[in-house]
Amino acid sequence: MTIQHIILLFMGMLLLAIAIEPLAEKIHLPFTAALLLIGFVVSEILVMFSVDTGIRWDNFHGLIFFVFLPVLIFEAAFNLNLRSLIKNIIPVLFLAIPLMLLSTAIIAALLYYGIGYPDGFPWVAALLSGALLSATDPAAILALFKKLGVPERLSILADGESLFNDATAIVLFTLLIAIATQSDGTTGIADAIYAFFKTFFGGMLVGGILGGLVFLLLPLIKNVITRGVVSLISAYISFILAEGLLHVSGVMSVLVVGLLLGHASRNMLEKQQYGFMHELWEYKAYVANAMLFLISGVTIQIVMFTDQWLAILMGIGASMVARLVSIMGVIPLLNYVPGVTPIDLKYRAVMYWGNIRGAVTLALALSLPIELPYWWTIQSIAYGVVIFTIFIQATTMPLLINGLGLSKRHV
Repeated sequence: MTIQHIILLFMGMLLLAIAIEPLAEKIHLPFTAALLLIGFVVSEILVMFSVDTGIRWDNFHGLIFFVFLPVLIFEAAFNLNLRSLIKNIIPVLFLAIPLMLLSTAIIAALLYYGIGYPDGFPWVAALLSGALLSATDPAAILALFKKLGVPERLSILADGESLFNDATAIVLFTLLIAIATQSDGTTGIADAIYAFFKTFFGGMLVGGILGGLVFLLLPLIKNVITRGVVSLISAYISFILAEGLLHVSGVMSVLVVGLLLGHASRNMLEKQQYGFMHELWEYKAYVANAMLFLISGVTIQIVMFTDQWLAILMGIGASMVARLVSIMGVIPLLNYVPGVTPIDLKYRAVMYWGNIRGAVTLALALSLPIELPYWWTIQSIAYGVVIFTIFIQATTMPLLINGLGLSKRHV
């Protein structure tokens, strides 16, 4: 297929998805699930008629990491209330860093010993699986939270955890890929730990500097459209400068820039102007998220579930066990930390069942280098877990929230 036909194909699928969105909402099917279904069905029809979709594995990494992720991360950070986040920063960071690393370790151990094939699925493969399966994506859940009117703190905890959790997962995943492909000088645990902290906090520093500069520049720009363009430029420059030139975390850099620009826009701009910026970034993230799930749907193959069904079931089970240990076993320890408002059992139940996997997990799975002999197993596990969480956990979440009495209104 030519590039014109590929663009036409995806625009057609996106239009179809938008057309059936009201139906998906009526039957309480997440929009992301509808996108996956449409991508899969259309690709199967094309394959049936021997039509080449033009999708190539070697195109995914650049497209996902340098086009889609900066938009998705920036939008989430831009719309997160910085003041509310700071009030809950201890539990958010506890969830997003130490508990995310604990979750990675638990999932990795369960998969490594469960699969029991160290030659074909070594520790580094298990750890890669753990990292990408520990990245949460509550986009569908947060939209549901708004409809149900759940307490603001529960939304902040879910959104804040996801934002920093995704950054941690991507940094860890990138480091593990470098180790697996032997593309850096990391030789031991000490080197790996140093590289992780350098990448993570180096990205924060770059984002803080760039975000501070744009923060000072923003009041000088009077045109709201120009402000929108500057914010878009800031997202991509911060990512590429950090990731491509300084070799630190581009995701952390974009995250910090997004938080600072969102806070500045919320406090410096008039309500109408901020509303424009908010809708502008919602539109960008909507398109990026939709295209990512459509591409993911196109790349789903039935053979994943016939050949790797046992590994997929292990991945689902390992993810649920890891989340259970983190949320129900470890999080209660925060209740003894001075100054931290306790997270009660009802909140923890929603956080446990709301650990939806989505855009970031798929993005990481699609970016796996195919020269790794175990890439197919990891990708199949990732797809299986994402499909389970979207079709099972996300669709039953209203029942749980209403049952716990956390909603102000029913849907």
